[in-house]
Formats: sequence, structure tokens, C-alpha cells
Amino acid sequence: MKIAQVTPLYEAVPPRLYGGTERVVAHLTDALVELGHDVTLFASADAVTKARLAPVRDQAIRLDPAPLKSDLAAHLSLLAEVRRRADEFDVIHFHTDLIQFPFFETWAGRTVTTLHGRLDLKDLPGVYQRWPRFPLVSISDSQRKPLPFANWAATVQHGVRADIYRFHPAGEGYLAFLGRISPEKRPDRAIAIAIATGRRLKIAAKVDAADSAYFEEQIEPLLVHPLIEFIGEIGDGGKSAFLGGADALLFPIDWPEPFGLVMIEAMACGTPVIAYDCGSVPEVVEDGLTGFIVRTDADAIAAVGRLPELDRHAIRLRFEQRFSATAMARRYLDLYARLGESREADVGLAAE
Repeated sequence: MKIAQVTPLYEAVPPRLYGGTERVVAHLTDALVELGHDVTLFASADAVTKARLAPVRDQAIRLDPAPLKSDLAAHLSLLAEVRRRADEFDVIHFHTDLIQFPFFETWAGRTVTTLHGRLDLKDLPGVYQRWPRFPLVSISDSQRKPLPFANWAATVQHGVRADIYRFHPAGEGYLAFLGRISPEKRPDRAIAIAIATGRRLKIAAKVDAADSAYFEEQIEPLLVHPLIEFIGEIGDGGKSAFLGGADALLFPIDWPEPFGLVMIEAMACGTPVIAYDCGSVPEVVEDGLTGFIVRTDADAIAAVGRLPELDRHAIRLRFEQRFSATAMARRYLDLYARLGESREADVGLAAE
């Protein structure tokens, strides 16, 4: 099968540091190639991939030191190149939300669009009502709730490459928080849980400019506690040791998380997840097997005490079964085939 993967241009593929969508695209693309398919990745020139690379920008936008740049112009150039080559592919898989809809209406049936972000935003319903022919993929069933009428073709949960996450049979006595510092991610909860349980907490997190005031005013004053260590942003090279050395990953979110990639990254290392019951969490964490799902801070504190009940070997096995990049790629291949059969059936009916 000839497949185009179209990624956003904000981060490198895979990202050098923080970044979810581009990491998933990188791992999916490589897994599709390993399964024998002809894949072209449309991305910035700094991408590292097993597929054919179609570079549409010299480097990822966030890594570009140029003081003035236009992300809209970059993405329009991306779409123009994909459209120019559209007839080369059996399926064009977009990860660029909705910006492609006006430009690919005549190819809609040959596209798949995975939506990676939250969908409870004011202007979104009108867009999905206006362009209903594009088959959409959710990354959790929970993600669909704001747009139940949309043209959902499947839910395909994320996966990551198993080989880059080393299994750790035991933790090293600390809790971990990994991701981004923001109010909805609730690093303050993670800090409170660690202090209440007397456990060390290591925080490896990115601070976006939009969240700098929150970090400086609400989080930074909490970092003086001797149990708390702020590491900053880390990339793939440091994740295995960081997550694998943790007794548990704390995922104390306070928003409808569409997926939560860090949860499966922890599982890949054999590390259990203590996560609050929001968004996709009940679809990702198997309570009592790969972690604990909690609803209150008291529940989370109690869950820390229950960590010895969990088998880290079993956690890694469930990751391999459910969340490896190969498992994700096979689910997408099933979807590509099903949509292709449906398209052929529609053509046959039109010819009768």
C-alpha cells in the first residue's frame, strides 16, 4: 500500500524534546515501513525516518532560531505539496487537525484524519458540519464527546516503539511527573501527593511561554521543598531512565485529556501509572493491573501505598499487547483497508 503521512511542522519528527503528535507520527511511519508498506512522510527536513522523506521546510518551527516566521505559511506550503502529489497514494493520512479540509474536498474519501487534540472548542462544530466527508480517527472514545455527530471512522489508540523504552524490574524510590507545566496538568497535585507520602518527586517538564506566569507564581515556590526536584524538559534519550527509575508516574490531570502519551511511555518501562479519572484515562489505564485510577487526592495518596501490589513485568506485557507502535500500525492498516473497500463499493454502485 502507498501511504502518505502528513505531520504538523511545529516539532521535529520525532521531537528532540517535548512533543506528542510528531512522536506518534514518527513511530507510526516507521512501523508501517517495517510491515512492508511504501510510506512517504511529509515533514520538515530534520525528520529522522525509515520512510521516504518529502521535506517541506528546512527545520521544525520550534527549533528554528529565526525571530520572525509564519506557521500558517509553512503549513500552506505543506498542503500544497501533498496536493500536488496526491494521486501517488492509496491513502493520505493527515495529522494536521482540520486545515486540509478546504484543499482536499475532492480527495476526502482517500484521506484519514487523526485528531490529536481537545475538541471542546467553540468554533469546531461548524467546521466538522461543513466538511462531513472526511473520515476521522479519535485517539480515545472520550475525545469524541464534544462532536458526536462527526464522521468517526475508528478510535485508534496511540502506540510507541517498544525498543526505545527499556524495561526496569524495580523503581528507585521516587515518583515521576513528565510532560508540560500547565494548570490542567496539575503539577501542584503531584507535588502535594509526593509530600503527603514522604516520597521524592522528580519533575521533567516543559514550560511554554503561555504558562510561564503560572509556573513562576504557582509552581516555582513549591520546588523549594527538599523532596521535589525539577529537572526541566527531557527528550527520548532520557525518558527510559527517568520513567523506568520511578516507582510510579503521577498523572494528576484536571481536564479531558484526549490520550496522554506519557502514560504508555511509563508502561513501556514497566512503571505503573497513578492517574485521575478524566478524559481518556479509563481507556488507557487498567485499574489494578497497569496502575490505579483515582478521583481524589486521598485516593492518590492511598494508591502510592498500594504500588507493591502491581507486577511491573505484567505492565510491560500489556504495553506490548496494546500500545506498541506495531500494534498501532496494524490497527491503522485495518482501517485503511476497510475505507478502501467502502470506497470501491461506492464506485461500483455509482457505475450500476
